[in-house]
Amino acid sequence: MPLSMSERERYRRHLALTEIGEAGQEKLKAARVLIVGAGGLGSPAALYLAAAGCGTLGLLDCDRVDISNLQRQVLFDSAQLGQAKATAGCERLAALNPEVRVIAHAIELRAANVREVFAQYDLVLDGTDRLATRYLINDACVILRKPLVSAAIHRFEGHLMSYVPGQGPCYRCLFPQAVDGMVANCAEAGVLGVLPGVLGTLQATEAIKLVTGIGEPLLGRLLTYDALEMRFSEFRVARRHDCAVCGEAPTITEPHDAPSRAAAPAGVRRLEVAALSEMLQRGEQPLLVDVREDAEFAAGHLSGALHIPLGQLPPRLAEIASRGDPVFICRSGGRSMAACQMALRANIRSPANLEGGMLAWAASVDPSVHVL
Repeated sequence: MPLSMSERERYRRHLALTEIGEAGQEKLKAARVLIVGAGGLGSPAALYLAAAGCGTLGLLDCDRVDISNLQRQVLFDSAQLGQAKATAGCERLAALNPEVRVIAHAIELRAANVREVFAQYDLVLDGTDRLATRYLINDACVILRKPLVSAAIHRFEGHLMSYVPGQGPCYRCLFPQAVDGMVANCAEAGVLGVLPGVLGTLQATEAIKLVTGIGEPLLGRLLTYDALEMRFSEFRVARRHDCAVCGEAPTITEPHDAPSRAAAPAGVRRLEVAALSEMLQRGEQPLLVDVREDAEFAAGHLSGALHIPLGQLPPRLAEIASRGDPVFICRSGGRSMAACQMALRANIRSPANLEGGMLAWAASVDPSVHVL
């Protein structure tokens, strides 16, 4: 796909690089890249890929621009509040580089549509913040044999890896399974505004390398970044022969959605907010353990609750064991279920998970409680 005169002017800094040159820029022009998630990670990745001349750029996101996004999602501005992220983001990308074809997918990615969407692209970037969607993207890329650049962020830290079919491990090789909600998302735990800029830019870098065939991609390597220490680290990772999706005898052969409500492990009690409210009204005093982060707890919590963030829970389980059957609480029920599983492994009998967490409590019991 030859370059026009205007494209030669626009990309001449690339053309001056012998590693890219005209042949590499033509590969970029022919590339079809999908970015799933137009948030903190997707914003810088999309901007730099559009600027670099990625010929077709898809942006998939079902959310709308919220004022809390603007602290880190540099694809948007205050004039776009309330607009669909996919369409607002594509307008920004088209303004940045009219030479690029941009496609908005203002939908939720599900197993039912992932094949149709991914079939339009050669390479996928995962900028999502939900584990269930991350596994869906990984599994679809493995099954459909699409290269994938995946990144994730949490508070002051992030990690990045690339997957190319037949050339290294996939995301499930590193993290075979996890419960959605075990790790707080940006809304719950907070995130340093510039952090996704670092990781998203690295995703764009990996995408350009994979498209042009230059350099050494992050295959079999997990790159981590600690903003507080200003330190990058790298961990070698091997493909798992027993991986459920890319292993020698895969059990996942079709993309599938995670169940909306996972079954509770044996020994874990599911406690509805109405039932807990009735217990408290009767004067019962169960041990309430709130495993949210400091800012979440400070914003609003149940009276008498013991505050132990999930990351600090393991060394304090003995303290809980001596005080009776605990009821674990978080924002929506995911981290508290993880806390219940930790308690079971520590031989704490009958831990309870508050279903729906503080969001359900505020919605059904006490609307005055503020939940971050």
